[in-house]
Formats: sequence, structure tokens, C-alpha cells
Amino acid sequence: ETLAMSDGDSLANIMQRLDSFVEQRDWNQFHSIKNIVASVGIEAAELTETVQWTNPSVEDAKADQELIQNISHETADVMMYCLRLCSILNLDPIQIMNDKFAINRMKYPADVVRGSSAKYTEYE
Repeated sequence: ETLAMSDGDSLANIMQRLDSFVEQRDWNQFHSIKNIVASVGIEAAELTETVQWTNPSVEDAKADQELIQNISHETADVMMYCLRLCSILNLDPIQIMNDKFAINRMKYPADVVRGSSAKYTEYE
């Protein structure tokens, strides 16, 4: 199963569209680092709220169109605020994720941690 994305939907294009959306509404004045970081947390809490009193399996979630729509919208909100933070701070989201992959590869070597959810400090 593959995710379909059009050629025009690059991360850079999405960030540019988001920046334009904010500029057209004169919202830059509200987009301090603190406000955007707080918004990430608020939206992450709203994402959590979609399954707050349930614990659906992947199959159950995929079969529930209302749940999928709610998860999709809240996930988009989290990602958009994260991308907005990257834009404000001139961070390249692809680069910072690649950097974090490299860090996590060192912290969680596959041959050591396979099948375990323990924190890396338990392996050091």
C-alpha cells in the first residue's frame, strides 16, 4: 500500500503555501516561537483526544471513517505547526529529521534493541 502524493505536494511547496496562508491573514504577529510550540502541544493533545477513551486496532481505525477523518485533521494540524516552526527558525525539516535518524540509529542499534521498547539509557 503506497501513499499517493502529487508532484506539486513537496514539503517545500506545503511550507510555502502555509507561509502564504499566514501572511495573507496577517498572522505572523502571533507566530512567536512560544505560541507555535504551544500550538504543537495543543494540537497533539487534540490528536490524543481522538482515541482518549478507546483503543482501536489498526483495522478498526481504518474501518471507522469518522475516526480516520478526525485523526487526519489533527495530525495535519500538528504537522502544519511543526512546519511553521521550521519556517520561522529557518530549519530544513528533511535535514533535521535525517539528523535525528542518525542520532537514533546510534542510540538504538537494531541488533541490541530489536523487540524492546526500553529507553536507550537502559542499554548504555
